[in-house]
Amino acid sequence: MASTSVFINLVTTDLERSKAFYRALGCDINPDFTDENAACVVWDENIFFMVLMWDFFAAYTDKPIADPRTSAQVSVSFALDSREAVDAIVERGIAAGGTAPKGPQEYGSMYSRDLDDPDGNSLGFLHLADDAV
Repeated sequence: MASTSVFINLVTTDLERSKAFYRALGCDINPDFTDENAACVVWDENIFFMVLMWDFFAAYTDKPIADPRTSAQVSVSFALDSREAVDAIVERGIAAGGTAPKGPQEYGSMYSRDLDDPDGNSLGFLHLADDAV
């Protein structure tokens, strides 16, 4: 399969807070796709978060929008190079207003931590031991 770009849409109630949170994780904001309704968070060259204000997000669907503080609709996970990298990004996220809904988790050869952004959107970070890859 050819490489493709991935855009993950997340809802927010405070766009400036969301931009600050994702910058604290090490992301950039693409100003070409950012305005008062949405921000394009650049994770890497192929992965982007579109953080959308609630009403703007609602314009794209007729379905009810789950409140990420009380309902899980999607969880996005990223594999990182080490356990230390997992811990570091979660700690940066907590310092920027996010929360860790539970402690570190060990699953044999996988180490995992969860981080909720200030709106409650769930991010997962994991490290797979070399023998698991």
